[in-house]
Amino acid sequence: AMRALFSLLRRVAPTDVGVLLLGETGTGKEVAARCLHGLSERRAGPFVVVDCAALPRDLVESELFGHERGAFTGALEGRLGLAELADEGTLFLDEIGELPLDVQPRLLRLLERHEIRRVGGRHPRPVDIRVIAATNRDLAAEVDAGRFRRDLLYRLDVVRLVLPPLRERPEDLEPLVEHFNARLAGTGRQGRRSPFTGFTPEAWERLRAWPWPGNIRELFNVVQRAA
Repeated sequence: AMRALFSLLRRVAPTDVGVLLLGETGTGKEVAARCLHGLSERRAGPFVVVDCAALPRDLVESELFGHERGAFTGALEGRLGLAELADEGTLFLDEIGELPLDVQPRLLRLLERHEIRRVGGRHPRPVDIRVIAATNRDLAAEVDAGRFRRDLLYRLDVVRLVLPPLRERPEDLEPLVEHFNARLAGTGRQGRRSPFTGFTPEAWERLRAWPWPGNIRELFNVVQRAA
């Protein structure tokens, strides 16, 4: 499953088409997005992450598109939005299903016209960005429920990449553990190396039997705790 995903990543990365990353929490959607950016012609530009679930609802537009001085109470100076900060690079919209419905038309305008207008601003500003989105929600169901715009989904979901949960790829468990072991065994700030060398056969039995509801993030937590 991952080899097929890697093949798609390599084919899609050099293009500027919209990519929608789907998968459970902890499957590595941001890692895949960084891979797309790193394999693209935009790799020298910024990679800006927007956690749509963490944006304050009353400041979503300001955070994404910026604002002019005096645009609202407390706006003592103008500010660049995250979309402008991603100019000539990649804007990664994590948890896109959490984006408020009233902000979605402005994101659609960004995708269609490659321009933004700051809150309180009069004139649009051109931006050259690639947008990659990710979610663990069923966006088609969100559209049917009236919580997500259908036209926005079409713009984001040009290429869909699904990251399988760890429980469906048990053959990847060992190489992932080896990778995390190598990271944790590296020399620390004080020049000390971790004494951790790996798991016993009994521990491996438990690792293979576990369903990993938290996916790769949970696996790293377990390896880190063991180390």
